[in-house]
Amino acid sequence: MIFNALIRRRIKRNPLRYQSLQDNLISARAGVTLERYLVRSIETALLAGIGFAAFGFWVTGLLAFSAKTGGYIHLYNVFSLPLPQDLDPTSPHIVIAQIVAALIAFLAGSLFIYTVARKYPGLQRGNRATKINLTLHNAVAYMFAMRKGGAQLMTIFRSLSENAKIYGEVALEFRQVVRDADFFGYDVVTALRHLMETTPSEKLKQFLEDMISVIESGGDLVSFLSGRVRLYQEEARFEQKQFLQFLSLVAESYVTLFVAGPLFLIIIMVVMGMMGGVAILQLTAVIYLVFPIGSAVFILLIDIISLKTETVERFVRAKWLHEYSDVNVYHREGEEHFFTRLVHYDRVRNARQFIRHPFEAFQKNYNLTLFITVPLALIYVVAVFFVVPQYQDIEIYIDVVDDHIMMALLIVLLPYAFFFELWRRNIQGMESLIPEFLDRMAGINQVGLTIAQAIGIMVNTNLGLLSYEIKRIKRDIDWGASFSDALIRFEDRIRTPLIARTVTLITKASQMSGSIGDVLAIAASDAKMSDLLKRERLSDMFIYTAIIYLAFVVFVFVVAVISNNFIPILGSVDAGGIPQGTAISNVSASSVKAILRLMFHSVVLQALLSGLIAGQMGEGSLKAGIKHSCIMMIIALVIFNLFL
Repeated sequence: MIFNALIRRRIKRNPLRYQSLQDNLISARAGVTLERYLVRSIETALLAGIGFAAFGFWVTGLLAFSAKTGGYIHLYNVFSLPLPQDLDPTSPHIVIAQIVAALIAFLAGSLFIYTVARKYPGLQRGNRATKINLTLHNAVAYMFAMRKGGAQLMTIFRSLSENAKIYGEVALEFRQVVRDADFFGYDVVTALRHLMETTPSEKLKQFLEDMISVIESGGDLVSFLSGRVRLYQEEARFEQKQFLQFLSLVAESYVTLFVAGPLFLIIIMVVMGMMGGVAILQLTAVIYLVFPIGSAVFILLIDIISLKTETVERFVRAKWLHEYSDVNVYHREGEEHFFTRLVHYDRVRNARQFIRHPFEAFQKNYNLTLFITVPLALIYVVAVFFVVPQYQDIEIYIDVVDDHIMMALLIVLLPYAFFFELWRRNIQGMESLIPEFLDRMAGINQVGLTIAQAIGIMVNTNLGLLSYEIKRIKRDIDWGASFSDALIRFEDRIRTPLIARTVTLITKASQMSGSIGDVLAIAASDAKMSDLLKRERLSDMFIYTAIIYLAFVVFVFVVAVISNNFIPILGSVDAGGIPQGTAISNVSASSVKAILRLMFHSVVLQALLSGLIAGQMGEGSLKAGIKHSCIMMIIALVIFNLFL
């Protein structure tokens, strides 16, 4: 409590110093007060400072110990400082030096973490602004659909805020308007002005300013929203081009830093003859730490700057349909076992359907493959460990086992990648037909037919993969479901962002009015734009996917040449005439085996991580990168087992 009071007093003494941080916290929707965030930042900085202090204390002791034992770490006394000739790591001088180093590390580490904590809300604010700009045209289209049906502004904002799982950060922004109106008693214009002051997006701020002007002047909001939808759809292409340019920079940086860079380090370590224990330790650090950590940082960076569009959630209610309200329903006791038998029958029927058509089940839900492949892979690994003898040389044992571990990993990944690709292609095929479907629906609705009647006509059209789903929508309507419920069930079966936005737009418009031809045209235009943006990303990033493949091939070729031609020859060099203590004099058979093992594992890790990053960049999904990882891992396995 005293600490909080000190922070509060410091803020009141100089409020302008923390004004930007408070604005960033509000715009980032952090949900924490300035005082509480500063307290958390200081606490985190102090804890991190303790860790830095421990590290500084340990490093100083390591330097002193190395100086005494003549180790590999040398610190020359270039300033000719008076130091004791016989350094003792436990002497008071060394202990004092360790304490001083720990204090310096504590202060530097705490200051660094505190500075990062101060800057983090600003990064979150910029990230939210990017996401808001990318989805604003979808939200404005939804607002246009509701306004076209005659809905009031607060009703529109409330409905939009309830669809945050579909419209993302824009819906969260308009949730602030609903909060101000419900809890603080603001009118619509005042709530919009407050949102305009706190939103991180300049684009949304300009939209709100123009909307307020239209509201206050009594203008036509329908025309205003219709024009803004088309304007923002065009701007979305420009914004995606900027995003792809930054993504291309990330791709080039990855290839340079974590493909060419580690390869350069490996060549330097091997060619320079540093084959002793320290060289193996350095190679181990590069391969097992630099590769995974660096790739994880790039994956996280791409994930931060990209729009999350992989999962869509919708909460639906179970509804008891009373189709015949004049028919009495009697509930009889003693019939519970019949319902139990029905549940049992459904389970048996689903199991039989899965056994008869497993390929179809895996294609609809690719995650089902894990229930089969993961146990198979575990059984395979356990069998390998029982069958392979326990060699005395650990390098021989690893050389025998690691290939089988790779094969077990491929047992899991290959079916998953195959069925995910089938599912993705089907979904892309459906999404590419959505604009044509909406255009035809708009034309039928504009001649005076209802949406349900339009669905009945669309059943007889040929729309490829989408035709089967249209028939299922028509069947749901025939069985008594409303048009909105049938569309929601269609969305629940597919679960993609484009279809979720389209279904939400159409269902809300159909609830407001029966004539929604203009709304369907807007939805068709939005679907075309989304599909076009996706295709542009695939085409623009294809070249970088190809570059990753070429860089991997070069990596494999160089590592294979080093492993096959240089390292075995270096291991057979007679060290009798080489001075003791030099790097190459430490070469032994175990060192050669360790280096060869590290070479192979570097290729395997490069294949796995490069494939994931290729999928993340090219298709916006790590799941899409699994197929690239499998292809590269198979190439590595074949080359190192058949040609080396």
